[in-house]
Amino acid sequence: MLSLVPAAISVAATILLSAGAVAARALTLRAGAAAATIGSVIVVFAGYPFLALLILFVFGSVLATRYQMEEKRRKNVQEGTAGERGVANVVAHSVVPVVIAVAIGWGSSGIPTATLTLLYVSALAFGASDTFASEFGVLSGRARSILSLRRVEPGTNGGVSVRGEEFALVGALITALLALGLFALFHPPFSSVPRLLVVVVVAGFLGCQVDSVLGETLENRGFLTKHTTNLFGMLSSVGLAAALVALLGGPG
Repeated sequence: MLSLVPAAISVAATILLSAGAVAARALTLRAGAAAATIGSVIVVFAGYPFLALLILFVFGSVLATRYQMEEKRRKNVQEGTAGERGVANVVAHSVVPVVIAVAIGWGSSGIPTATLTLLYVSALAFGASDTFASEFGVLSGRARSILSLRRVEPGTNGGVSVRGEEFALVGALITALLALGLFALFHPPFSSVPRLLVVVVVAGFLGCQVDSVLGETLENRGFLTKHTTNLFGMLSSVGLAAALVALLGGPG
């Protein structure tokens, strides 16, 4: 956990970055306020690389969301009115990372910091995987139900495409590589690069598939919203990451 002066500087920087995202119309005003609060908690409790990874996730999500925006508008599959993310989206993708960051800062959860770090990175890997799959896959001319494989319109809940799946994998892989670079600048809580790559990429990608299944089976029936589907998808990625850590004998 950061001491008072570094914490104050970090919180101020987080607020400025969130304000910039609002000014750039990447976030709504309420979403910017939520992002500032969430980022502040993460950096104070967990440290700089955790916040940096979250910021890079948001930046990548904005770029993916705005990619071929006019085409997305024409198909009526864009996020918001101009690609901006609302408060529900920010919260759904941040609740799990915040809880993990707080657990890291308190250090009394009984779970090794290395394991919690992998769970944090895996949660964001799901976010990138899901966002990339949606924002790039929706531009694909073909999509099929993840369960029945019948043809569906791109953007349909539970619909997947080859392009979307490719970018889902890319999103998880980029998150893992960014995490490796960021934590290499500090004291890394883990030493096995291959293990981190396997855990994060597999958990992030498979969590994205769980999200699609939930979208087709529960969201389409009104039992879940888009954002609660995202939340459960992220939780599934964290659960998968924990299982992989146990299976591989720990993250160190």
